[in-house]
Parts: sequence; C-alpha cells; structure tokens
Amino acid sequence: MPAFKSIDFVSPSLSFPRASLRVDVLEKDPNRAPRVAWYAGEELFYSTDAFNCYGELDYRVARTAIYSKPGLHGSLVIGSTEHLAPVFLMWPSQRFDVRVAPGSAGGALAELPMMDGSALPFFHALRKVAGVPEPLRFYDAPVDFTIEFPRGRVRVSPSDTFEVEYEITRDDGFSSAATLAVYSAEDLYRAFSARTFIFESDYARARADGLLAGVDETCGMLLGGAGPQPRYRMAEEPACHKILDLLGDLAFAVPALPKVRIQVLNGGHIIHHQIMEKLLPYVSTGNPQEV
Repeated sequence: MPAFKSIDFVSPSLSFPRASLRVDVLEKDPNRAPRVAWYAGEELFYSTDAFNCYGELDYRVARTAIYSKPGLHGSLVIGSTEHLAPVFLMWPSQRFDVRVAPGSAGGALAELPMMDGSALPFFHALRKVAGVPEPLRFYDAPVDFTIEFPRGRVRVSPSDTFEVEYEITRDDGFSSAATLAVYSAEDLYRAFSARTFIFESDYARARADGLLAGVDETCGMLLGGAGPQPRYRMAEEPACHKILDLLGDLAFAVPALPKVRIQVLNGGHIIHHQIMEKLLPYVSTGNPQEV
C-alpha cells in the first residue's frame, strides 16, 4: 500500500558523517494490524506485527544497539534503533515503514541519524505527519526477577503501569539518577528531550578503537573534559537519556510498554536486551491494552 505521508531525516550517525532514513506513514487499513516495519536499504529487516521473530535477530553492542540477520544479498545490519523506536509508542494504532539507508562507502550497517542525540527532533517531525499522539498501549507482564552483573544490577517486578528508576555511578565520582512513571503520552516527553552523552576519556578510547567516526559536537553531550561542561536540558539529563535508551530497546520489539517496575544501576543496552527477552512471552498477539 503506498504511503500517503513521508518524512526524511539526515544527520551524522555514530559511525558515518552522513546518515539518512525515511519514515512513511501508511493509510490506515482495518484489515491490517498496526505495526512498525524496519527496512535496511530496500530489504525488510523486522516488523513489530511479527514480534515472535524478534528473538531470531542477532544482537550486539558497540556504543549502540546493533541488530543483524541474513539478507538476500548478504548480512543486513541496523544500528541505533533506540533513538527512534520510542517515538512510535505515541502512535500504536498506525502503520509505519522505516527505511534506514546503508552507511557511507557502501557499508552494510544501516544506522539511524543522531540528530541532536535525543528523540525530540524525531518526535516533532513525525508528529507533523502522524498527527496528534494517541493513547499509549500497555501489556501485562507478571515477571519478577533480578539480574546481577559487575558494578550493577537490575530488578524487575509487576506494576500497574511502566515505571523506571535508573542510576548511573562512576569511579570518578560522577552520578546521575532519574525516575519515570508512564501513564499517558505526555509522560514520555521529558525522556524524549534527553540527549546521549559520553565521557571524554571514553570518547578518546572509542575513537582509538575505530568507533564513533561520525560523531560531532551536535550529536550529544561530551562530559568530564577540561573545558566548559554542556548545560543540561533538565535535571539529571544523563540518567534521563538512559531511560530513553531503555524505552527504545523495549519499543523496537513492539510499540507498547510492559506494566513493570524496572530498577537499574549502571545498566546499558545489553541489560535492556536481557530484560526484553524475559518480557517477550507476555506481549499479546492481539492488541495490547489501551489506556
């Protein structure tokens, strides 16, 4: 079915000086389930209405979430989905095609543009073509577990909505902590505004390892250097962005939120992925509850 509205995004990504994607908002069709379909170039990579296939995607982390699977002409790889996926939570009854262009110099990696390092530019632009945000969708997830790992832990338990407590600590004394309870679309706006960040020492090591080749000063916050520190958009912006990362890692599988309380100390994409793997059996094959 042809798209009736489209929007394009272009900016540096983590790996490339220029990355682009197009989002097509499709005509509503009562005979077709809402979904977000992700394309790597022209090949269909993953669709949220076939979320049972989520577990078949290979997963790794290199400063961002990276998914891969075999394609018709070689491996298909999409990275940084956490920067756009949470925005689709705002329109759970619509159908979208997300076409991520392959990277510079013909690379296989299709990576999302960073914009300013937050989800806010995506949200404002997509709202112009997708319309007013809709009621969010939630699903029951009667899980209760703890994951312990070096320097951190995760605790997940049932809740009447989606709640997060996220704390970051470092040996150099840096710390940031934030909370989020989601009852309506308006509650997500603060998290959308939070920019990604990296500490200067980590940035230097990443560049030495050949990572972050596309990053410039517009892509987020550089913390801990000798110069002036970036001004936060809101209190505890680093921890707020970690919540945004968590939202994106969960929403990529399906644009609905689990009714759980998640407490995280020093987590990251690998831990978020482990949480999603435990939640996936509880995602309804029909329409998750709308509230």
